[in-house]
Amino acid sequence: MAEQTRVHLVRHGEVCNPTGVLYGRLPGFGLSEAGVAQAAAVADYLADRDVVAVIASPLQRARQTAAPIAARHDLAVDIDPDLIEAANFFEGRRLGPGDGAWRDPRVWWQLRNPFTPSWGEPYIEIAQRMTTALDKARVRGAGHEVVCVSHQLPVWTLRRHLTGRRLWHDPRRRECALASVTSFVYHGDRLVDVEYAQPASG
Repeated sequence: MAEQTRVHLVRHGEVCNPTGVLYGRLPGFGLSEAGVAQAAAVADYLADRDVVAVIASPLQRARQTAAPIAARHDLAVDIDPDLIEAANFFEGRRLGPGDGAWRDPRVWWQLRNPFTPSWGEPYIEIAQRMTTALDKARVRGAGHEVVCVSHQLPVWTLRRHLTGRRLWHDPRRRECALASVTSFVYHGDRLVDVEYAQPASG
């Protein structure tokens, strides 16, 4: 019988972002106090699992979320650039209702195609690099469990890709809450299940 391997894709916790910008890949955006508590809740949730590696996106918020998980298993946090947040043209801008970015004609060309999308890293490229990250983690943790800490859009794009759904989607319908855990279950090299949990929701 093929051995079972689980790779847990964790979305980072809440970020301290008092100005409400789209922070994307910008440096200096760490966890808020609530985010630190969320990371601790995920660490508790995974404490009794057979985790043999903890791997994070290079961004601060992901590394901070990974730290308590790794500590519970006496592991170091390894970094994989393939887990990084998606690139976005609007990085560093405020994009809420009434903000000026949407009304600036100079940026309208960036909004021309929601299916790629034209304003950021193509969904297919996100899916490809996240699949690479997942495969590396699966091979590394064969027969055990590995935790990878990433970001909402990359995790959700990977899930849609591996479950055969189209990659473009309504962002409001993503099942990938802060500090959530999306687990990919393998028998050998065959994906047999995808599980989802929100250990920090309470």
